[in-house]
Amino acid sequence: MPDLKLRKLPDRTPIKITISITPDLQAALNDYARAYAETYGREEHVAELIPAMLMSFVESDREFMRSRAKP
Repeated sequence: MPDLKLRKLPDRTPIKITISITPDLQAALNDYARAYAETYGREEHVAELIPAMLMSFVESDREFMRSRAKP
């Protein structure tokens, strides 16, 4: 087997979850989607933005990321 520089890709199978949110949060998410469209010139549905928003939040939590990296 060849020794490839690229490692095997992780599982990327989408997992669907359902959550309930407040009307205020829904309004804020809709406003964020509008700001995103104005900034990048491309409309995205809130459902498409949420995973990226959550990943950004998790990756910005230094304490969590440090604790996660521990063996």
